[in-house]
Amino acid sequence: MLDKELLRLLDKKGYVAWTVVLSVASLFLNLGITACVCIALAWAYEGVKATKYAYLAVAAAALVATRFITGMISGNLRNGISNGVKTDLRNKTYRKIVDLGVNSADDMNVAGLTQVSLEGIEQLDLYYSSYLPQFFYAMIAPVLLFCVFVFIDWRTAVILLACVPLIPLSIVAVSKYAKKVFAKYWGRYISMGDGFLDGIQGMRELKIFKADKEYGEKMNVKAEEFRKITMKVLVMQLASTTIMDLVAFGGAGAGIAVAVWGVAAGRFNAFVAMFIVLTAAEFFLPLRSLGSAFHVAMNGASAGKKISALLKKPLPEWGKEKYEKQDITIEGVDFSYTPERKIIDGANMVFSRGMTAIVGESGSGKSTIAGLVTGALRADKGEVKAGEKKLSSLDRSKYYSQLALISCNTYIFNASVEDNFRLAKPDVTQEEIWQALKKVNLDGFIKQNGGLEKIINEDGGNISGGQKQRLALAVNLVCDKYVYIFDEATSNIDADSEKIISDNVVTLARDKIVIMISHRLANVVKADKIYYIEKGRVAEQGTHDILMSMDGKYAQLYKTQQRLERGYSEEVV
Repeated sequence: MLDKELLRLLDKKGYVAWTVVLSVASLFLNLGITACVCIALAWAYEGVKATKYAYLAVAAAALVATRFITGMISGNLRNGISNGVKTDLRNKTYRKIVDLGVNSADDMNVAGLTQVSLEGIEQLDLYYSSYLPQFFYAMIAPVLLFCVFVFIDWRTAVILLACVPLIPLSIVAVSKYAKKVFAKYWGRYISMGDGFLDGIQGMRELKIFKADKEYGEKMNVKAEEFRKITMKVLVMQLASTTIMDLVAFGGAGAGIAVAVWGVAAGRFNAFVAMFIVLTAAEFFLPLRSLGSAFHVAMNGASAGKKISALLKKPLPEWGKEKYEKQDITIEGVDFSYTPERKIIDGANMVFSRGMTAIVGESGSGKSTIAGLVTGALRADKGEVKAGEKKLSSLDRSKYYSQLALISCNTYIFNASVEDNFRLAKPDVTQEEIWQALKKVNLDGFIKQNGGLEKIINEDGGNISGGQKQRLALAVNLVCDKYVYIFDEATSNIDADSEKIISDNVVTLARDKIVIMISHRLANVVKADKIYYIEKGRVAEQGTHDILMSMDGKYAQLYKTQQRLERGYSEEVV
């Protein structure tokens, strides 16, 4: 019923301890208030003088005031746990995602991360602020009450204590089934969220392909699956609550029956029996409340498992060494996403100042090389080095300060043109921005469409694909990096944009390390060195002229592309 893994995520354990202490204090204060009531009734029955009631009234008032204060402090502590947990876990989650850098976040996509880091933490907050203090209090309270009641009537005390374990037994019986249900609940919830986000983002394509109706039906299926699992959760909670109520009321009834029998047998008077009747429920209320909090806790625990899995994901190894603008080398590197298939097999490459191209058929491992150079992927065997230093020994922030990655998926933020530049370089001047825009032939378009204050829609939705790629290049140009990686940066864009980007690549290569990954070989003809990758291995290497003279697979692929492009041009004419 307690998860050690989730306990390790909690920093404010002292708050939980003090909440339990205050709950125990409140329990004894409640007993004292009830005792005052019973004594007052006994005195009234015996005809005690009214002056004695003044002392009893003062004692009762003090108990009530203290009970109110402990309740207030306990509430503040629970709020402290709640606010602390949400702030702390969201900071930890955010820092973890940042520390992972360009690595994936435990196979979670944007929707999954959003749901876990927002609603998941909200549910986990209830586990810490409600369930955890109640769990420890519920374990302590019956034992303390037994110690009090045993001096009043040991028979009643034994009967009440004997019935108490029936509630946790019922919780344990439900917990195994509950964990499975809540795990499925979160799985279906995240799946539905993923599908909904994908549908919203791809609505244009769904409309174009006339697949929106079919996708809507799939979403309806997922929504129905989520509805069914939600109903299972509710049914389970209702059944569990009913069982606990029966145990609690039955146990209290048994204790009351023994107390009445005690009066009949002459072991104590009716007012002592009244105290037992009024306080018998205190044996069961803590565990009854724990049972109610249990279902909320299970939901939070399921979310907590996902948060814990994210936080335990190993960070890529980085060191403290400075990157000195040296050559980047790949030495005997093997890499696999899964054990069944090698993506990179014994690769040896050198990336020096100038343009180095990586080409090959789709799926040959070109983009994986880019991931190894950025540190997003780590080699299973061999080393990626900067000069004589291992990549893992470099300071990540200093290395990234000299690294730019421009791909067909480079993200443009929903902000002004100027703000997109300032994300890359906070102190950039407007003159520098205009110079960068001019290099990519976007200055005229930006001037005619609102200037630097023009708002770019999410991921460049209100500009063309070519303009988006050129803007991404311009943003990276103002940073003045030393290593530029172009990963299919000219794919799926117009010919003019492709030429502009290619011209900038050639210019950059004069004094920078430029790694050009392209499926179109016409873009890499001017490269200083070309690596032709086949099934993860460097099959051929050299300049364009050398590779053409070898008449190998590079030459065959180049000739095939040229024939296709000429044929397409003739068809267009």
